[in-house]
Amino acid sequence: MQADLMDKVSVIIRNKNESQFIGFALQSVCDHLPNSNVVVVDDNSLDDSMDIVKMFNTRLNIKTIKIDDYSPGKALNIAINYCQHETILILSAHAQIVRMDLHSVKKKLKKFAAVFGNQTPIYRGKKITKRYIWSHFIDGEVTNMWSDIENRPFLHNAFCFYNKKDLIDLPFDESLSGKEDRYWAIDLLKKKKSYLYTPEIEVNHYYTVNGATWKGIG
Repeated sequence: MQADLMDKVSVIIRNKNESQFIGFALQSVCDHLPNSNVVVVDDNSLDDSMDIVKMFNTRLNIKTIKIDDYSPGKALNIAINYCQHETILILSAHAQIVRMDLHSVKKKLKKFAAVFGNQTPIYRGKKITKRYIWSHFIDGEVTNMWSDIENRPFLHNAFCFYNKKDLIDLPFDESLSGKEDRYWAIDLLKKKKSYLYTPEIEVNHYYTVNGATWKGIG
């Protein structure tokens, strides 16, 4: 890979009324991945979150897309077509990058189809104990992480890097209303490919009222 491409990433952010946190997500992209192109897929937001996105147009190369008949997988599959780089980061609109080693991630992506990072749950400003779903985000690396809680492979799209070619070869299931990442992992393993969890990279993941991950808060 050419040296001038080493620090370039495409970032996909899905948005639905995320005005409280999307600015933090985008600012963290500016801080840690400044040469990225960003694709924001909006699910007919009614708040001013897209106005906040526009504030970052002078600092980031941002493409915005509005879609109807939203599903998580559909949003991602559409966004991939607008990604300019071979490394793609899917980042939650309420996640803030706090630690990043892109060179290490890109080395790992030569072996793995996906690399997802550590998440620290933040509930109303407070870091909380990593119980329930958060207990997966441990201090050591894990290949093809298995979830005893869910009884299936565990991969999490709040903060996950992918090889673009793998997302083209294996699109997300557009019929699912959630957990598209877990089912993608299941299908990936059937293809005899692997994914990796690493704590070398990390986000703060902020509490939202409708967030599917926030079972058993506190």
